[in-house]
Amino acid sequence: MQEDGANRKIIHIDMDCFYAAIEQRDYPELRGKAIGVGGSGRRGVLCTASYEARKYGVRSAMPGFKALELCPQLILVPVRFEVYRGVAAQIRAIFGRFTEKIEPLSLDEAYLDVSHWQSEPAAIAREIRMQIYEETGLTASAGIAPNKLIAKVASDLEKPNGQHVVEAEQVEEFMQQLPVSKLWGVGKKMQEKLARHGISTCGDMQKLDKITMSRRYGRWGIELYELCRGIDQREVKVHRVRKSISKETTFAEDVREGLSLVPSMKRLLGEVEESYQERYSDREIKSLVVKLKFADFSRTTIERATKAIDPSLAESLLYEGVERGEGKAVRLLGVGVRLADEEDEKQLEMF
Repeated sequence: MQEDGANRKIIHIDMDCFYAAIEQRDYPELRGKAIGVGGSGRRGVLCTASYEARKYGVRSAMPGFKALELCPQLILVPVRFEVYRGVAAQIRAIFGRFTEKIEPLSLDEAYLDVSHWQSEPAAIAREIRMQIYEETGLTASAGIAPNKLIAKVASDLEKPNGQHVVEAEQVEEFMQQLPVSKLWGVGKKMQEKLARHGISTCGDMQKLDKITMSRRYGRWGIELYELCRGIDQREVKVHRVRKSISKETTFAEDVREGLSLVPSMKRLLGEVEESYQERYSDREIKSLVVKLKFADFSRTTIERATKAIDPSLAESLLYEGVERGEGKAVRLLGVGVRLADEEDEKQLEMF
């Protein structure tokens, strides 16, 4: 357990089914029913689902047709992002009453550093959740811990409308039985790789020394060595630097010919360039990215280093992606650019 973080008081606030909860709040006839936000038509993708729908296995990022197969009574509701942003601003204002150190992760969750308070962080979290409910009619869950890693894990343990505290002296015991899947950055492929070595919990991973972790998993192994012990020195960042701009579209019908994808690719690239010129033109472009999802839901991402939004390069990446599909039809196309962060830009200035 880290020394520096022992006195930190970090709260992770996570709204409960945020988009769906807003829809059920605004339309009483939807309360208590299984609803999915987004996914209009059979080919759309859900942004989120109500708890009533989740009981059937419906979840965010699931295609609408699959969600309807799992839950035939599912009600699909159109997305209202302007409304969600407005409510998120209300919630952010509530956070600001308690601390200036706020790191939003998305519209519906954020880290708060309340280390400057003499009060117990659990009491602060409870007050924040109460004010959110009184002013928006929505519930939130919270995790309270000495660092961001554990606070985020803890906020999921008492959902919905609850909170969980992990004190500094409880970290070691808490991490022992924690599944490695709860560690940030450990996706399905990494879970499978760890499972082949008999590792399913953080306690299993703690049996390996740093050298073994490094030899097996490279630089990521060193980071995992600390994460599995609940060590996380990251501070709550008040300003998060945008790292990419992207746009994507899901087609009403699968597209088989690469040439047929070009008009959509150019339109998306134009939207990316417009966003870049309006808000990020002071940032240097690092690379261009094209993403394809195929009819069987497999996907591929092609990326090339560049300092410009180049349509001809994007078209070349598009064709390369189509070739990787080996004849499979495309259902989703995404285009984007990665932006150089401040450290990258400093290094570029040196040369």
